[in-house]
Amino acid sequence: MSDDGNEHDGHARVPSRQRRRFPGISSRAYEHPADRSALVALRKLSGFDTVFKALSGLLPERSLRLLFLSDSVRVSDQQFAHLNDMLRDACYILDLEKVPPMYVTQDPQPNAMCIGLDEPIIVVTTGLVELLDEEEMRAVVGHEVGHALSGHAVYRTILLFLTSLAVRVAWIPLGNLAVMAIVTALREWFRKSELSADRAGLLAGQDLKASMRGLMKMAGGNHLHEMNVDAFLEQAEEYEAGGDLRDSVLKILNVLPRTHPFATVRAAELKKWAASRDYQRIMDGHYPRRSEDKDTSVGDSFRESAAHYANHVKSSKDPLMKLVSDLADSAGGLGGRVRRGFDGFTAPTSPKDRPPTDTPETD
Repeated sequence: MSDDGNEHDGHARVPSRQRRRFPGISSRAYEHPADRSALVALRKLSGFDTVFKALSGLLPERSLRLLFLSDSVRVSDQQFAHLNDMLRDACYILDLEKVPPMYVTQDPQPNAMCIGLDEPIIVVTTGLVELLDEEEMRAVVGHEVGHALSGHAVYRTILLFLTSLAVRVAWIPLGNLAVMAIVTALREWFRKSELSADRAGLLAGQDLKASMRGLMKMAGGNHLHEMNVDAFLEQAEEYEAGGDLRDSVLKILNVLPRTHPFATVRAAELKKWAASRDYQRIMDGHYPRRSEDKDTSVGDSFRESAAHYANHVKSSKDPLMKLVSDLADSAGGLGGRVRRGFDGFTAPTSPKDRPPTDTPETD
């Protein structure tokens, strides 16, 4: 079982493999900087989510709960017991006190989601259950528990509600542009929240190879004997660096309508994070605690997010990102030259401060 075999908040049964547990861990420990800055800001808005929870009657959440209860299989000790063990284990490791309900629904498309305002529920499809082995599935369950711990289910539902509300006023001049701006920003946050949840899945499963296998299967199906992790990651490298400016634009257009990053990109991002000092510190027991969340600075979170994007642009091999970085560097150099030029007008003008000239002075 996990490090400590004692019962914890109802997590009486956990699988037998040794895994490190993270008591009191804050979701900030694994959240992507862009995801974290948005969540910190939302959490600071006192009563914001409470108001929208009160409006939950306007949302289809109650209907969805009844639908899954009536037409899906609820995971328990009697049904899909192996998934129930994984769910308990993930909640135990990430120290999520209340185990969310989990349902298996008949759908050949591999998928999983965490939804709900009042209480999150996790739903996995039969296509996903049949596709993944135990360790791969453990990473997926940890991924969804990560969504629950971060509060993504609440804030996703709130933002989707706001988006649907904005659509109703799209007839206002420039309304469509405003709605598209909201939707684009919302999807960008969705994509970053998925990277956060991938990290939570790794913390829960603590098996990077299994996480990678799961992402490969999501991309290429149950044909592992025909796939190779290194070659899969090379695709991400080629996708990032290949082509010219036209390809850069096409990549942007391809990703805009998506709520999830591409599978190769997710694999590359997760492997990079697994090799980082941040991940190692978490595994060593050094991570932010939930008790400290209230003291988190919104400004610091936004600055960290901005620094991440700046570093991404600077280190990216994408042709468009390289152009943006080069232009920024050129603009910075030009700004420095302009400042030095203006400094000349305000500099002291005594003879000793003037630069020497090649021609000697004459009377």
